[in-house]
Amino acid sequence: MAQIRYDSDADLDLIRSKTIAIIGFGSQGHAHALNLHDSGANIIVGLREGSASKAKAEAAGLKVLSIPEACKTANVIMLLAPDTRQPQIYERDIAPNLEAGDTLMFAHGFNIRYGTITPPADIDISMIAPKGPGHRVRETFQAGAGVPSLLAIHQDASGQADALALSYAKGIGGARAGVITTTFEEETETDLFGEQAVLCGGASELVKAGFETLVEAGYQPEIAYFECLHELKLIVDLMYRGGLSYMRYSISDTAEYGDYVSGRRIINDGVKDEMRAILADIKSGSFAEKWIAENQAGRPSFDGTRSAESDLELEAVGRKLREMMPFVEAAHPPKAA
Repeated sequence: MAQIRYDSDADLDLIRSKTIAIIGFGSQGHAHALNLHDSGANIIVGLREGSASKAKAEAAGLKVLSIPEACKTANVIMLLAPDTRQPQIYERDIAPNLEAGDTLMFAHGFNIRYGTITPPADIDISMIAPKGPGHRVRETFQAGAGVPSLLAIHQDASGQADALALSYAKGIGGARAGVITTTFEEETETDLFGEQAVLCGGASELVKAGFETLVEAGYQPEIAYFECLHELKLIVDLMYRGGLSYMRYSISDTAEYGDYVSGRRIINDGVKDEMRAILADIKSGSFAEKWIAENQAGRPSFDGTRSAESDLELEAVGRKLREMMPFVEAAHPPKAA
């Protein structure tokens, strides 16, 4: 069984005794900074020169410094910039300002797992990874609850890395919901696999294939959209509340029977073989190498695919239908600059 700890297991005074630099003020950054500030911790937000987030952070009552200044002042540094930017930020702004006994923290293990960041041996390296987007981390904290979080220790130079990380988790509200002990390797590999095989890649391709199958068979695109994308939220919400059993309890017997007899025709042994291959690419570092190379080349394939996917008929139909549904809080990604 996994080790799960809660508020009663954590000493909030540990993180309150530190000066914490939150590097980045995006989805996770703003939530960590504001929650820790509300928990009585001494917070500095480190931002690059000219960052549009500076005004937001200062308006929220937080102290803002350049990244090097923040890292020089703090003894706990939480790096919450995007994975692909972290190595450059670390080498340029963080590494020159680290001192023995400092703590470097992450919310995702990618750069430690794949060796693109290699800190010195005389600091603690830990991870607190909330299992939800930053706005949920903030909203649940303000409501008196929290988002479950993962805790991992990569390097314990002080002998206090675990206790301090747990205190940090309490400060952002994660220990209210439970803090699960893991490793940098397990968090990174399972997170990447879940995104690629199920949550993002798998679900996106399943929705697209279902929509295209119905439209190619002559059915109206609007009907196909509702059946293959819109109603997916209803099913996922039921799973979220009570697992597969509650979802199956809540749907019709006909739908449940179809689940049993057809689901395995779609997700068959061939699909599972591909999942194993995806996991192998993640574990070997092959996926990371390709993603790093794609960024170094200026993201030509990534940007081209993003543009093509946004022009799919599925997306055009969805935009039109969502405008007709006032009960849906419609959202659209910003246009590329």
